[in-house]
Amino acid sequence: MAITHQSLSMLRLTAALGCGLMAGVFFAFSTFVMPALARLQPSQGIGAMQSINITAINPFFMTALFGTALACLGLIGSVLFKWHQPSASYWVAGSLLYLVGTIGVTIAFNVPMNDALAVVKPDDGADLWAGYLTNWTLWNHVRTVSSLAAAALLMLA
Repeated sequence: MAITHQSLSMLRLTAALGCGLMAGVFFAFSTFVMPALARLQPSQGIGAMQSINITAINPFFMTALFGTALACLGLIGSVLFKWHQPSASYWVAGSLLYLVGTIGVTIAFNVPMNDALAVVKPDDGADLWAGYLTNWTLWNHVRTVSSLAAAALLMLA
């Protein structure tokens, strides 16, 4: 039974740290990366963001983003067997907040905007860029708050 308890503790720690790490990444984008890109000429901002979006698809970032999601799914699954524990509701709430508010928002909003930006020629995308900056950053704020709140709930558990 000690292995199961230890494994569950490691899963909770992994999920909480992953949520906190992702909150930090998203916070950086919300507070200084996107404002810095907004100060550039549209063609320069578009080119820079296109480069960021390509570079973000790497094993380290993807493991942090989706590995945390897997840890959250594992926590939700483990609650089925430990629902009687007082902290179980925190595990579920934190995990769902990350899965919906971070992964769901990323897939439904940020990635489609990134895909639309990817096919634009930087010199022709000023109109798209203005809307992109506003909308992408708004949804990134949601991801920031969701990840941070998820980390807090998982730590409280």
